[in-house]
Amino acid sequence: MGGCMGRYLDGWEDAQSRGSSRNGGRGGRNEPLKKDRPKWKSDYPMTEGQLRSKRDEFWDTAPAFEGRKEIWDALKAAAVALECNDHELAQAIVDGASITLPHGTLTECYDELGNRYQLPVYCLAPPVNLISERSDEDTSDSPEPPAAPKKEFQLKVRLSTGKDLRLNASMADTIGQLKKQLQAQNHIDTAHQRWFFSGKLLTDKTRLQDTKIQKDFVIQVIVNPQALQDQKLSRTSSVSLPTPE
Repeated sequence: MGGCMGRYLDGWEDAQSRGSSRNGGRGGRNEPLKKDRPKWKSDYPMTEGQLRSKRDEFWDTAPAFEGRKEIWDALKAAAVALECNDHELAQAIVDGASITLPHGTLTECYDELGNRYQLPVYCLAPPVNLISERSDEDTSDSPEPPAAPKKEFQLKVRLSTGKDLRLNASMADTIGQLKKQLQAQNHIDTAHQRWFFSGKLLTDKTRLQDTKIQKDFVIQVIVNPQALQDQKLSRTSSVSLPTPE
């Protein structure tokens, strides 16, 4: 995928930019997360599939370097939320993981132990010369597309908590149907789920066949933090006390 390499800020594509290292010189400075996303241009027009593959490769290999996996997971969830213009959720994820941002961006950050993490620009925003692989028509106002043959497979979804789940799905299923399945399986209310693929929000009426997803790809699910708290309370209340005889 060398041909897909874009221009990255300050050499982020260097192998060390994926890892983390001890850095005692940050001086405790911490800025709020900025809303502006970086703008960059690939050496030549990049397709959505190429961008997705590049991101998957980074997130799959980044935890193998120095650093803590839970911090990498938090950074990934924050990056997805920020790209989807949910700045408030991205800031909450960063704060919840005790991540320090000296410059107010995810390009350089530190955990509470002083480990340094850097994210490449392609994980934070698509290039300005991105090529769309599908129509941008709003499916919410269009008639329901014809159902595809019911051929089920295991769909992999990754929650913003870092947890991976498998759902029984077919290309004819809508996102709304899959949300209900996730609710039944993991007790997360559908109202607190936001599904993203290739950096785009998927509406409830969108069918999997419309996303051109393949069975080995991963769909990101941002979960409202309040839903996680409700989930814990639900599990606690479900434990029944023994009835005295």
